[in-house]
Amino acid sequence: MKLELLFKILAVVFIAVAAYFLWQGNKDWTFISAVLGAVCFFLSVRFEIVKRNKEREKEQN
Repeated sequence: MKLELLFKILAVVFIAVAAYFLWQGNKDWTFISAVLGAVCFFLSVRFEIVKRNKEREKEQN
C-alpha cells in the first residue's frame, strides 16, 4: 500500500474523530485528534513530493 494513500486515509479518520469529540464537547481529545489528522495530511503531502522528485530525477538522467 502506498504510504501517501495510507496517511490520507488516516488524516480523514482523525478529522472525523475530532469532529465527533467536538460534538461531544471534549475539547482536549478534539485538539489531539485534529493535530494527528493534520500531521497525517502533511506527511502524505511530503511522501507525494518525495515521490515526484524521484521521478523527475529519473527523467533527467
